[in-house]
Amino acid sequence: MKPARLRADVLAGLTTSFALVPECIAFALVAHLNPLMGLYGAFILCTLTALFGGRPGMISGAAGSMAVVIVALVVQHGVQYLLATVLLGGLIMIAFGLLRLGKLVRIVPYPVMLGFVNGLAIIIALAQLEHFKAGERWLGGPSLWLMAGLVALTMAIVYLLPRLSRAVPPALVAILGVGLLVYLLDLPTRTLGDMAHIAGGLPRFALPDIAWNLETLGIIAPYAFLMAMVGLLETLLTLNLTDEITESRGEPDRECVALGAANIASGLFGGMGGCAMIGQTVINLGSGGRGRLSGVVAGVMFVVSQQTFAWGSLRVLHKVPLNDMLVIVAVTLITVFTDLATAVLCGIVIAALNFAWQHSRELYADSHEEADGSKLYRVHGTLFFASTTPFLNHFDPAGDPQHVTLDCRHLSFVDYSAIAALKTLRERYAKAGKQLRVTHLSERCKQLLKRAGMQHG
Repeated sequence: MKPARLRADVLAGLTTSFALVPECIAFALVAHLNPLMGLYGAFILCTLTALFGGRPGMISGAAGSMAVVIVALVVQHGVQYLLATVLLGGLIMIAFGLLRLGKLVRIVPYPVMLGFVNGLAIIIALAQLEHFKAGERWLGGPSLWLMAGLVALTMAIVYLLPRLSRAVPPALVAILGVGLLVYLLDLPTRTLGDMAHIAGGLPRFALPDIAWNLETLGIIAPYAFLMAMVGLLETLLTLNLTDEITESRGEPDRECVALGAANIASGLFGGMGGCAMIGQTVINLGSGGRGRLSGVVAGVMFVVSQQTFAWGSLRVLHKVPLNDMLVIVAVTLITVFTDLATAVLCGIVIAALNFAWQHSRELYADSHEEADGSKLYRVHGTLFFASTTPFLNHFDPAGDPQHVTLDCRHLSFVDYSAIAALKTLRERYAKAGKQLRVTHLSERCKQLLKRAGMQHG
């Protein structure tokens, strides 16, 4: 590794760690866990996925999406059941990767990606408002002005320093500079230690102290499956985003296996489960981290929300089709008000329905009468469940001549609905006492017809 690359990764990792620690502590508290479990999870997950994962530069840790999933389990059954759930969830992740299902993330449409990023950015920004509270009350007077001033100073350093020098990551300078200022001037503001008591030793190996039986499996299995799916989804979407930022390709299946192994290790050493963290990944990439070392070293959140939000999606909203704009807005809002998994699944469904609607409208037919008095229909487009009605409406069995030919050289049959539509068309012409001949079917269409027990001539 070149010295310049080594230096960039080390500095980026240091910068990321400053943002990773408070987030993992906060997410542990959300899940009603000891903050040390969040730190153990962050260390193990970040280090192992950085070393063995399929996407250098991506940062993993005890993520908020996972904390939300497991909070009910912790409250009802306790920490030991959580650790067993993390182990089972890790096994599911490994199986997902070994079955090479990581590539499924490629079916996620780009507007869904934009909505996912924007929704997370809003959640990150809203989470920072908690730091402007003292207990349940909002800060006021000098305390509020001091907090707002420190935030403004931190943001100013991050935005203005790159115009002067890019020798060191601006976020690292902002964190160290403002932290040193608060320490030297003894300013009365909250510190990381005020969030929770985090004194403790190194993690120790131990199996979860539970009854290993089917009853326990029935309790932890639903949570483990949900945790694995949410973690994999957020990780693979973050991997997609990292690929775009770095203009390189990661290995999604390898990342799934590494994430599963890291979760198993975390559960065995008393840590939380986790996945890729988009905010910390953006910090790492923005600070110049591209290699595995930056993630190992990692082992300013208002600024993260600004950097995470795809502001370009706002500038191009008036340029993209209305349906894509609706997908972006819908996924953003669903992410904010529900959760990531629901938002992405809804986005995929909306995008799929839109795709089906658009393709169904693109089907059209040319027709003319031949010299022998027969009629030729030449249909263009894709025949599937959403386009069967327009397809059938192009034909006139009652008014057509005795012999009709359907030319399918420009028509693709996709599903059984297409076969059923062709069968219906033949029945309509047969009922009218006329003959329909089908020509130029592709080999795939012939196989579909043969499988359905229909003649293709």
